[in-house]
Amino acid sequence: MKINFYLLVSIALLASCSGSNNTADNDTTISILSPADTQLGSAPNAPAVNMRYCFFYTDGARAQDTTEVSIFINGNKVTGDMYWIPKQKDARKGTLTGTLAGNAIKAVWNYTQEGSTDTMAVEFQLRGNALAQKPYQYDAKTGRQQTNNAAAYTVIYNMKNCK
Repeated sequence: MKINFYLLVSIALLASCSGSNNTADNDTTISILSPADTQLGSAPNAPAVNMRYCFFYTDGARAQDTTEVSIFINGNKVTGDMYWIPKQKDARKGTLTGTLAGNAIKAVWNYTQEGSTDTMAVEFQLRGNALAQKPYQYDAKTGRQQTNNAAAYTVIYNMKNCK
């Protein structure tokens, strides 16, 4: 009888520890081209190069707005895709082109939204299994969003499996 009780308690504890954040897409593995192609960057704690990284971020009411970032690092060059997909608004989907210095990425996001093409400078920082981004701010003079260069990297993306 005692064994059954301990077995039930153990199963209940394991089940309570297996929850996830706010999405089922919260994997922490990445796609690696090959160990021979992967080199360490020049700075301490720099990300591996010749490697693809994928991340996601959710926000909004009930975490229903999603941003996905997929980047490929080749030396100090960074290319990839970035998709902002809000629940009930028009999405921004496009490509990233930029450079890597240490673990900081400065890139230009070329995107399409509501049939129009536009660009925006974006800044990221690779942090282990996370990607941090400087937030946007609204520029009243231009009527556009832009990266807040004075801000800290406060938008945190979680790593996920690359598809």
